[in-house]
Amino acid sequence: MVHEYRERIYIRKDIILKLYEHGELNQTNLMSYCGLNNAKHKVILDEMVNQGLINRREEAWGNKTVIKYSVSQKGKDILKAILEPYEELFPRSEKPDE
Repeated sequence: MVHEYRERIYIRKDIILKLYEHGELNQTNLMSYCGLNNAKHKVILDEMVNQGLINRREEAWGNKTVIKYSVSQKGKDILKAILEPYEELFPRSEKPDE
């Protein structure tokens, strides 16, 4: 069985990119688009909200509450200034040993 590992920086970059592309996504769609597990990776979303990289808001939907995320200006700035050059310097490899 193959287990693919992504460093946290790439997970964060993927989250910011998806939010940048879509504007706003609910938690389920965001996690799905990024290939993340809701239970395992929600802590990363919480950290990113606390760091001001993404915005979180709750929206009433019938008798449920839907959590929606969007990228903050700080997240956009970091994406352009740090994450894009980082991936250019250290591109993701197809094989773990590369």
